Order: sequence, then structure tokens, then C-alpha cells
Amino acid sequence: MMKQVDEKMKVLIAGIGLIGGSLGRAIRKGQDVFITGWDIDDRAAERALELGIIDEKAPTLEAGAKEADIIILASPVGSVLQNLDALSRMTLKPDVIITDTGSTKKTVCEHAKKVLGGRYLFIGGHPMAGSHKSGVEAANGDLFENAFFFLTPEADVPALPLTRLKDILKGTRAKFMTIDPATHDRIVGVLSHFPHIVAAALVHHLKEFNGEGLDLKQFAAGGFRDITRIASSDPFLWQDIILHNRDVLLNLFQSWEDIMRRVKKKIKNGDPQAIQSFFREAKFFRDGFPIKQKGAIPSTNDLYVDISDRPGEIAKVTGLLAEAGISLTNIQIIEWREAISGVLRLSFRTVEDRDQAAALLQNAAYNTYFND
Repeated sequence: MMKQVDEKMKVLIAGIGLIGGSLGRAIRKGQDVFITGWDIDDRAAERALELGIIDEKAPTLEAGAKEADIIILASPVGSVLQNLDALSRMTLKPDVIITDTGSTKKTVCEHAKKVLGGRYLFIGGHPMAGSHKSGVEAANGDLFENAFFFLTPEADVPALPLTRLKDILKGTRAKFMTIDPATHDRIVGVLSHFPHIVAAALVHHLKEFNGEGLDLKQFAAGGFRDITRIASSDPFLWQDIILHNRDVLLNLFQSWEDIMRRVKKKIKNGDPQAIQSFFREAKFFRDGFPIKQKGAIPSTNDLYVDISDRPGEIAKVTGLLAEAGISLTNIQIIEWREAISGVLRLSFRTVEDRDQAAALLQNAAYNTYFND
């Protein structure tokens, strides 16, 4: 039986994975609310309840939605579209605000306008944050801190509901940016969606390369691993994203092919100045990127450390971190070190943990490096 709670703002999170769970934790940090969770996988909602992310588990989407003041659809775009269809057939609070966290916005916003028909207010949303981990177990209330959180309301949406939505999300400590859906899709297309295609293509390129009997994967632990890290992302999620931003990506393929054609010509002509200029311009532009600001692709927060090849050295490093209460998410010995300094790669949950670890190890006379 659903609880009766009248005095608190009621929030429904539909989709309790990494993003939905992290939003639940963040929203609760911002104010005193009552959070209901629903997921097509009942086990995810049950686990969110056990972890204290939600206050109750809704048996159905309708049961959770009918009394909600804010409805957050935190699932892949295809599921968001289906949930919008379902909500359009329900009787909800007349002043309810419906939002989502989908990675593409034009398709979602156009569909919401079509099926909701002005009956209920929809404001598209997309928090530009993520993690190498997935599922509600990885939910982190600090996931969105200092990340851009795009909001894509219709042009005629009054200021008050938009302010109300930002207020309910203030616990994310994100940087809210209001933008139109088409512009949003072009931005994330070039910054996130197309790079995922390129990373996966580079992996396919290696997989199909004739290694003359050598296992080339053993040499892919340095720069190649870093460049292609995002190719390890969830295949189902990315087929959903790519198909819903197809037109933008097809245009980006054309500009990418133009760039490849130009650099291929420089190499074919054997023009050292032109080749150097190609890399110099890229370096100059890339060096201007913000270092500690969260972007479209989640950071790995890696630290590289030089260590001696003697027994117990890795244990000494990890012991220093453990004594300081700094948690690792991954550790790797680097054998192929082209373009990377450091023989040990330590991965951390946050950039703050990484920087604290660097200072600690430097004080212990270790050489440490970032690969920003």
C-alpha cells in the first residue's frame, strides 16, 4: 500500500539506475522531500529502498505518478518516450512538472508536446555526468556537482515552473543551462555521441588489424586504452542514444571525413610543416580545455605513479592511501608506456580524491603524474 504523505513535496523517480539513484540522493540533500521510486526492474527499486535513496517503492508507474509534484523519467530515451505515452493517459496533479534525463532532447521534447498536448508541463533535462559504474549500487549524490545540467523548456514555459524545477534539483549543485533542444543535440553530438562512435571504431580497427600472430591487446594498455576507454560503455544505452540523434551524427560524419581527408593529403604529400601545423593547432585548442570541470564524457580521475620493481612496493602505495582513508576504484600496472609517464595507474572516484592521493604520495617521495 502506498503511504499517504501530504506535507512534503512528492517526487517520483521512474528509472532507478546510476542517474536516477544519484538524483535521488542529491535531491534529498537539497531539501526535505518524499521520494517514490519505480523501475521496470522491481529489484532495482527494492534495492534503492534498502539503500535509503527512496522513501517508498511504487508498484506501477501510475501509482507513483498520480500524487507526484515532480516526475523524473531517468531512463534511456526509448523508455522515456514510452513513459510519456503512459503518463499522457493518466490523471495527474494539474500543476505537475514532468522532466527527464535523456541524452537527446529534440525527439523527447517533440514527443512530449505531441502526447501531453499542454495538459501537463514537460521540461526536458539532461545532466552531463556519468560514471564507469552503472546501477543503483553506484548512485552518488555528488555525481552532478559542477557538471552542466541542461534544461530544454518550450519557449512559452513560464519562469515559475522552471525555477521550481531548479529548486528541487538544487542538491545536485550542478550548473543549470537553459537551451533549445536542437542546439543541445548538436552540442552533445560533437562532444559525446560522435566520440563514442570513434572510440568504438578504433577498437574495431585494432581488432581487425593483422598482428602477425601477436596479441595486440597486451600493447593497448597505454595511450590507446585512454583514447578508447569510452568504448567500454553499455552497448544497449548507446544504440538508443545514437538512433535518437541520428541526423546530427550523420552530419558530423561528413565533417569528420573532411578532416580525415585533409590530414591524409598532408601525410601523402610528406609535408612536415603541414603535419606539424595539424598537431600544433590541435594541441593549442586542447590545452585550453578546463581541467577540473565536468564535461560530456566522465573523467577517469587517474593518477600515474613511478614505483620501483621490488616486492611490496604496490602494497606500500596502497597502504599509504588506505591509512589516509582514500579509496581506489581501480589499479593497473602499465607495461606499454608510450606517451604516458608513470608505471602504476590508480583510479579514484573523484578528482578531489585523486589530488589528495597525489599530494600524499609526493610527500612520500613518489613521482606522480596526471594525464589531463
